[in-house]
Amino acid sequence: METASSPCKVHQCSKCSGDTEYYCVSCPCDLCPQCKENHVKDLQTIDHDVVSHRDKINYIPTQEICVRHHSHVYIKFCEPCQVPVCYHCTQHRNHRQLVITTSYNTKRQQHRGTIHTIRSEALFYRPVLLPRIKTDFKTCRTEFSLYHSEMLTKAQTLKHFIDYIQNDFMCNVFCDFDFKHRCLKQKKEMIIHIVSLQRYVYIYEQRRVIRPLQFLSSIKAAITQIHPTLHTSQLSMTESLKKEDVMESMSAIQISERGNRRIQNQCLLKLMSVPKFHQSLTVTGVGRCFHISCVTSDRVWVNDHRDNLILTDTSGVPLHRVKGSWNGLYERFHTVNSENELIYIDSNCNINKLSKDMKTTTTFIERTTWRPRCVYWSPSTGDLLVGMLFMYTRTGKVTRYNQSGQLTQTIQHDNTGRGLYRQPFYITENNNGDIVVSDYIFFSMSGVVSVTERGGRHRFCYRGPPPGRLKPLGICTDALSHILVCDGATKTVQMLDKDGQFLSHLLTKSQEMGGPCSLRYDVNTHRLWVGSEDNNKVCFYRYITRQDALTDKCHVIESLSGIPTPGTEKPHHGNKCLLKLMSPPELLHSLTVTGVDRCFHISFVTSDRVWVNDHRDNLILTDTSGVPLHRVEDSCCYLRGGFHTVNSESELVYIDRNYNINKLSKDMKTTTTFIERTYSTWEPRCVYWSPSTGDLLVGIRYIHTRTGKVTRYNQSGQLTQTIQHDNTGRGLYRQPRYITENNNGDVVVSDFDEDYDELYGYAYGDDYVPGAVVVTERGGRHCFSYTGPPSGSRLRPIGICTDALSHILVCDYQTKTVQMLDKDGQFLLHLLRESQEMRDLRSLSYDVNTHRLWVGSWDNKLCVYRYITRQDALRDEHRPRPDGEAMFSSTSAVEWR
Repeated sequence: METASSPCKVHQCSKCSGDTEYYCVSCPCDLCPQCKENHVKDLQTIDHDVVSHRDKINYIPTQEICVRHHSHVYIKFCEPCQVPVCYHCTQHRNHRQLVITTSYNTKRQQHRGTIHTIRSEALFYRPVLLPRIKTDFKTCRTEFSLYHSEMLTKAQTLKHFIDYIQNDFMCNVFCDFDFKHRCLKQKKEMIIHIVSLQRYVYIYEQRRVIRPLQFLSSIKAAITQIHPTLHTSQLSMTESLKKEDVMESMSAIQISERGNRRIQNQCLLKLMSVPKFHQSLTVTGVGRCFHISCVTSDRVWVNDHRDNLILTDTSGVPLHRVKGSWNGLYERFHTVNSENELIYIDSNCNINKLSKDMKTTTTFIERTTWRPRCVYWSPSTGDLLVGMLFMYTRTGKVTRYNQSGQLTQTIQHDNTGRGLYRQPFYITENNNGDIVVSDYIFFSMSGVVSVTERGGRHRFCYRGPPPGRLKPLGICTDALSHILVCDGATKTVQMLDKDGQFLSHLLTKSQEMGGPCSLRYDVNTHRLWVGSEDNNKVCFYRYITRQDALTDKCHVIESLSGIPTPGTEKPHHGNKCLLKLMSPPELLHSLTVTGVDRCFHISFVTSDRVWVNDHRDNLILTDTSGVPLHRVEDSCCYLRGGFHTVNSESELVYIDRNYNINKLSKDMKTTTTFIERTYSTWEPRCVYWSPSTGDLLVGIRYIHTRTGKVTRYNQSGQLTQTIQHDNTGRGLYRQPRYITENNNGDVVVSDFDEDYDELYGYAYGDDYVPGAVVVTERGGRHCFSYTGPPSGSRLRPIGICTDALSHILVCDYQTKTVQMLDKDGQFLLHLLRESQEMRDLRSLSYDVNTHRLWVGSWDNKLCVYRYITRQDALRDEHRPRPDGEAMFSSTSAVEWR
């Protein structure tokens, strides 16, 4: 018999010495609260079933007090009303009632997914979101007070405007009514008076009165005196009384719903150095695993090359089999939608839908002359993407169907009319909406991964790492927007970034798996499912892990700092939906600028007034006639670059002779120093005012070492950013000459030391360092450096600009051309060449209002071109091209090899 002094044994955590409060059914193991929190957050154990010890022993407290009858406890659960009841809850006695313990277990099972999400996701996001929420809470009172004050001001302004309209209406409209009334009254009196006069005239003429004086005397007393008054209408509708003004005043007060605070996966996830094998699954009932479609994290549809399409769980035991499914080799012929319904291609090439309970099969899309080969349901849009093959010509296409089965889009050709696909094999979608297709004829020697934007514009083709032989099979994308593809030639899984750049061989052929054939990324557990080409095995790998909210807190917060809060972004209209490229560009007109020898740089004030400079002390304002309207005397014109710009207030911002940055007022009467030169060794060389942020970007050169940097100043002239080195610490710039900004915020710099080039460039031969177009993100990360077609050629970049379609245009002094690049630095075409009208293309400026390109030459000529036009809303409505770039093909000009 134990005495009172006997020690009491307490369950301890299996991972530490803490007290046990939870139990993992999947491991199994005992867990303390801290270890339980880590257990459900870790991607290795994120899908484990963790319960409290009370649930483990099926203990349910029965002494819960009824909220309606405080002296009694709950004993039953009313099923129709979905509430617990006690003995005295008489209104539920005739309803169906369940035992409280049975109902508890049922409810807990129903909400198991929600509980798991809270434990594995919400608790993980909490330490990241909470600091931002606390910061917002501190500042929201101040921000709301400003909004409240602004709304009161707008309301008062609107009230005054309405009162003014009301007074104007009363004064003018009712005045007009009174005016008409008085006019009618006077008209009536005039008619009576005229009739009276006519009567007396008749008396005088017909009765032949002999005594005129007596007659006049009699009518003077008899006729009523009438004094006609000239009435002038006071009705004058004031110009300020306009519907547009009223609507503008009322629409200025906007209330937008922010929605839930969200975090992007890029901020919370990171790649592991080496993928880690998690577990494997042997699928009974199939010979090989040619395609996988996940229903949940532990239930999956798998097929082989025969008529075997089965549903299985992690035990590998078949739960359901579909008969009459497509038995062609390899094709990705099934997918699962948001309702967990299986969508598959049957043996008659119809696309069927199997209900969630697997009892009803309906035909979703009937077969046409095109044969469907692969299907993918898009979680982002709810659409069904189908890869199709035309058997007679061995050409393919991708079609999009909405949730009603209606065809909404067809992607078949690139912008030159060339076919994009031969035989779509597997199909998927990336996080940015890109459609990714494994295009491969099984018995051919090679294939490609073809990627198009959601609207259908071809982005790139991936043909594998050198030497470029690829046999693409299964594909998928992950939470970090990587593209994963199985290569049948090398028996590997290759990882690409979203732009088609090869990153690594993620997996290779192994003894456990054999050759990888099919892929499926589980967005809930962040695991990769890999089906084997050689056997009936499915292997699970982890190559993505979570950022540690504590150890990686600085990295997470830094990543989050660049994420806009939903609802705070300014609405904008996508020019890409409305504009398209012309072929060839059209010369509209040209003008000769009086007062300059050359046109080295152009800055717009309006669409018909520009600032132009040459290499001498000439910086003038002119219009389309070319006549000087104003001249700036103290400018630093000999810089021969983009040393002036115009801000949103139409003020000229320029570099003066002392290398200060001045601001000339709109009326051109006042000049102030905006940024004063502080370091004698650094010289500003070019400036650009950013319309999107209101900041001033300045390209600066260090005179001793011929290195450069880009600085950013806010509207108060305060330095807010410096961009000088890439991620390896190497300098980005030599001498920034022209600077601009793209629509996505990228900073684009024409980096070319022209003086060094003219003195030493050709003498140094192979040691010559060419110029480059250097592009960084708004935050300063280096994106790319463009050195001409082909890469590394002797590019001598001078004037640059960007257009409404995010193209980068650069003047190349070497080839005397204007080259067009896409926003990612891929060469597209030579837009303009030296011509009789324009010699030595030097400077560029794109007018966003008229969509015209102004080109300055080595002489004093400016030419205006048009190479972008509007989409025809009627003729182009059947072309699903969201970016409007209809002039060239990315296949020929932007092809990754």
